[in-house]
Amino acid sequence: MADPVEMVELWRGPFLESVHRGHAVVCDASGRIVAAWGDPEQLIFPRSSCKMIQALPLVESGAAGAFGLTQEHLALSCASHNGAAIHTDRVNRWLSDLGMTDADLRCGTQVPDDKEAKFALIRSHAEPCQVHNNCSGKHAGFLTFGKHMGWGPEYTEIDHPLQQEIRTVFSEVTGLDTPGYGIDGCSAPNFATTVHGLARAMAFFAKAQPDAASARERAAAALREAMVTYPELVAGEGRACTELMRAMGGKVAIKTGAEAVFTAILPEQGLGVALKIVDGATRASECAIAAILVKLGVLDAAHPATRKRMNAAVLSRRGLEAGVIKPAAALLA
Repeated sequence: MADPVEMVELWRGPFLESVHRGHAVVCDASGRIVAAWGDPEQLIFPRSSCKMIQALPLVESGAAGAFGLTQEHLALSCASHNGAAIHTDRVNRWLSDLGMTDADLRCGTQVPDDKEAKFALIRSHAEPCQVHNNCSGKHAGFLTFGKHMGWGPEYTEIDHPLQQEIRTVFSEVTGLDTPGYGIDGCSAPNFATTVHGLARAMAFFAKAQPDAASARERAAAALREAMVTYPELVAGEGRACTELMRAMGGKVAIKTGAEAVFTAILPEQGLGVALKIVDGATRASECAIAAILVKLGVLDAAHPATRKRMNAAVLSRRGLEAGVIKPAAALLA
């Protein structure tokens, strides 16, 4: 097994202050590795970077069609959103259309990351609801799939047929049987795979065509297109996923995950990308994914959204430039 490589550096003045190491893979739909850093077979939890995989059964099963889900619904099913009104209003309407309420969710409450939404709760002396959870769109998708299939309400239990279906699909698109799972922050199982396996799954999404004979390919294409059509629903204003997808003109879908995981789907190149920063630092995963996308020719290094994360100035609290966060030599070679 290869050691993680230095991927991101933080310089303060003339001195290297911090280094973030990680693993990353770029591969095609056949599973062939096009580029790799560190150990492609490193076992990881994808966390929220794999939400489009978790949403595949929702679309492939026909549940999304049966309930008239739009691209906005599908984008939210892949989202780690800010809990802004554009997210919570839509999820609340989705639940209402299902004949359900916030109480049917199993993701838990979360203070919204969106400042306006958070301050509105404080001013009204209200508590956050489950719909404010960044995963509430994914869970609304789970509820839709479960209702379509006539399954019971405890859909986050590992032995629930919904999670067993997701496990099967997850193993098939990653190309290896998952060795196990952990419980994600939203209480749903998160299945482990390798960095290579996660990149292989993203390449499957990249090659999927909307008119394919396979229902799974059509589902993958629909989810991918929903993400790039509504990047503001996948994350939110100021977030890396939203801003970088906009910077690439809707040609590439990207998704972050907790503990510094990132994935990317490049349809025109037929490539998938997965990376993991071993210390879990989001600043490093955002810099690293930007560097890889620049290297692959799909992201402009000079775009403001790129510069916000790659070769980005580190400022003092008075706004003085104190340092810079930038890709390490391994990512620039």
